[in-house]
Amino acid sequence: MKAFVMKEIGRVGFADKPVPRPGPGDAVVRTTRALICTSDSHTVSGGIGPRENLTLGHEAVGIVHEVGSEVRIFRPGDRVLVGAVTPDWGDPASQNGHPSQSGAPLGGFKFANSKDGVFAEYFHVNEADANMAKIPDGVSDEAAVYCADMLSTGFMGAEKGNIPIGGTVAVLAQGPVGLMATAGARLRGAGLVIGVESVPRRQKLARTYGADVIVDFTKEDVIGRIMELTDNQGVDTAIEALGADATFQTAIKITKPGGTVSNTGYFGEGEFVRIPRVEWGVGMAEKTIATGLCPGGRLRLDRLLRVVAAGRVDPTHLTTHQFAFDDMERAFEVLDKKLDDVVKPLIVF
Repeated sequence: MKAFVMKEIGRVGFADKPVPRPGPGDAVVRTTRALICTSDSHTVSGGIGPRENLTLGHEAVGIVHEVGSEVRIFRPGDRVLVGAVTPDWGDPASQNGHPSQSGAPLGGFKFANSKDGVFAEYFHVNEADANMAKIPDGVSDEAAVYCADMLSTGFMGAEKGNIPIGGTVAVLAQGPVGLMATAGARLRGAGLVIGVESVPRRQKLARTYGADVIVDFTKEDVIGRIMELTDNQGVDTAIEALGADATFQTAIKITKPGGTVSNTGYFGEGEFVRIPRVEWGVGMAEKTIATGLCPGGRLRLDRLLRVVAAGRVDPTHLTTHQFAFDDMERAFEVLDKKLDDVVKPLIVF
């Protein structure tokens, strides 16, 4: 089969690989749609260390090609969504409620990390009954594929943010995850959702997904404006969706005492992330810092698909570009270099 791989740090391309075979509890899926994520760029630039001919990608849907002898829920021909995080559910971390950390910190994140990813004509899924979900007839592949990561991660930011009904929320950066965090904040009952973003296309999408106010950091002071919008109290919840030290510090500064900073950002650079001492109440302001990785599991995927099927959120607005699998090198370049005002490229197999 054909696969799109990280050949070495800084270099990608196609490779021929054998079609994977499932173990007793596993499945092999024929890919129909996939999405490229910024974390793929981080991986290629060396974010997880050197890799040689590692198949990239972790967001995909497809058709079940083959299942192992112990798989009970799925059969060849089923149209399925596979989570970006595919934990080993018997691991102690999974049993303790942290499946994304199974086996090691971030160990549930196997695709394009500890095993080949989904940018191939076929891909392998461990513990298939627990890590896949059947896609309802009324949900397109183009919509379902967003549930693999973007909806799950963005909604996680809202869920871990402890948003009170009617509360105030600021989402810092309106990339794909930030936009889904904005949608998630609205679904969680926020009374005021503030989106921080400078790119016009993303500002427009933020409004589509529920932002009441947009703060453009290139035109105004973010902290001053948010404090003004909240009667100088700060927000109940700040969601950091970029993964930058400066943005994280801003999140601390705009969160009220007793509030929550919910981090979804991937911090791929620098040795430390700093916490501003005074605004942190010299460590005593009761500001909770919550972190998480895209949650996994069939129950989670079923719930996300239900949100899409019910029309609560339409993630396809994020798709700004579409490429055939044969054009993956160009698609990767477009996202990696942020060309042509890209938000999310969809790959069609």
